[in-house]
Amino acid sequence: MNRTRPLADLKVIEICTTIAGPACTRLLADFGADVIKIEPPEGDPVRQMGQHVDDVPLYAASILRNKRSVVLDLKHEQGRAIAHELIAQADILVENNRPGVMERLGFGYELLSARNPGLVMVRISGYGQTGPYAQRPGYGAICEAVGGVRHLTGDPDRPPARVALATTDYLSSVYAAFGAVTAIHERARSGLGQVVDVALYEAAFTQMEPVVPAYEKLGRVPKREGPNLPSMAPNSLYPTRDGHYVLIAANSNPTYERLVKLMDQPGLLTDPRFANIRSRGLPEHMKALDTIIGEWTAAFDGPELERRLLAAEVPSTRVYTIADIYADPQFAAREMLLQVAHPQLGHTTQAGVVPRLSATPGAVQHTGPALGADTEAVLRDLLGRDAQAVAKLAAGGAVRLTS
Repeated sequence: MNRTRPLADLKVIEICTTIAGPACTRLLADFGADVIKIEPPEGDPVRQMGQHVDDVPLYAASILRNKRSVVLDLKHEQGRAIAHELIAQADILVENNRPGVMERLGFGYELLSARNPGLVMVRISGYGQTGPYAQRPGYGAICEAVGGVRHLTGDPDRPPARVALATTDYLSSVYAAFGAVTAIHERARSGLGQVVDVALYEAAFTQMEPVVPAYEKLGRVPKREGPNLPSMAPNSLYPTRDGHYVLIAANSNPTYERLVKLMDQPGLLTDPRFANIRSRGLPEHMKALDTIIGEWTAAFDGPELERRLLAAEVPSTRVYTIADIYADPQFAAREMLLQVAHPQLGHTTQAGVVPRLSATPGAVQHTGPALGADTEAVLRDLLGRDAQAVAKLAAGGAVRLTS
């Protein structure tokens, strides 16, 4: 393992399923943490999610990368005992079960920290470990509705829309990873670990930061704005001649002036409806201005319009598809499309490492392992079990050695 990565001195145990928890530990693993993922005999359901090539899960190859997979049956007494041994050696435990599940299995923080006082336990759940909703099941989509985000997503004349990606899960995973390393930093002073409690609905709610004080002081309940940035124009999607869209964000007065010059419509500078940022942001003025700009953009194909706007220093872009991303030089230059070796497929292309550290960058060392691929090695190298002991555990059903 590359010891120059900044988290290479940390051992992490993951008892997680689906997205938020595995994404959190993938972040830690990208920066060097030794992540041992404990999976049930049937495997993490994330292995069944997304697209497959034959029986090879493409999503799992990425979200489980840089980790080791150990299969333990936590319903089996010996399986739980092995998990306790691994956690006793760990710096961080990440779990995303419903509150109470870990306690029922014998993995409550009070018990674990008695054996390992420096342990940081990251707990990711829909509604957190406390409060009247703690026992509710909560996926990212549910929790973004509770957090107010779904109400603001989509067009104003249609029902609230769903973002076609697991945005709340990924945002929660970043908060969880941040909480983990913050708690480890505090441990350097106190010598003690603590619990990091991450609720998906709260992660979603943090995006409502500007809405919160406005409601308290003004009683304002914002509505869906569609492609527009609320109270700011022009900042929206505009049609192009080839049937696509370009996003233009002329938020400041100087940028707006450059856009108007490019459009060759100087009257847009003297029209009192559009004379300043505040006036342009009034709903009826936004609609009128967007109509004028949309009529202008519709005379150009997307690539040509994008070139003209960028030459005029107007922030803008075509709306990319994944095919556009694969062809884009910026993604290539920043190594955001990484080819990672894969034992069955030769390689898979995965999203690159974020964030980018100048001196101790993260890296992808290997693709997501097969289910149980590392069980034997971990039991041997970390817990001192010989081949006979491992075989006995496997025969008894406490562990599984390979997928």
